[in-house]
Amino acid sequence: QVQLVESGGGLVQAGGSLRLSCAASGRTFSTHTMGWFRQTPGKEREFVASIRWSSGRTYYKESVKGRFTISRDSAKNTVYLSMNSLEPEDTAVYYCALGPYYTGTDALSYDYWGQGTQVTVSS
Repeated sequence: QVQLVESGGGLVQAGGSLRLSCAASGRTFSTHTMGWFRQTPGKEREFVASIRWSSGRTYYKESVKGRFTISRDSAKNTVYLSMNSLEPEDTAVYYCALGPYYTGTDALSYDYWGQGTQVTVSS
């Protein structure tokens, strides 16, 4: 049984930083991609970043490039999302997700999801 558990959300002022963690368990992840998505009330879940586990290749939503960094620690089966220069528009519930290796930005292509962690950026 795959489990994804996010942590690290909270309240931060604009310009501040947070690091989200996603601890994964239940299988070997080398043939998968881990992604971070976010969602605000009334809107669809949107892609933020992803990393192919074995190669470490990363992908980002255009508006977070240069501010957010996705990384993984294979020994801990944990994926991180380091967020700098946070803006009020980054306020959302952030989810990590597990999908097939060649999955992309479509939330429907991911098979497993965490419970989400709230990030609130005040102006």
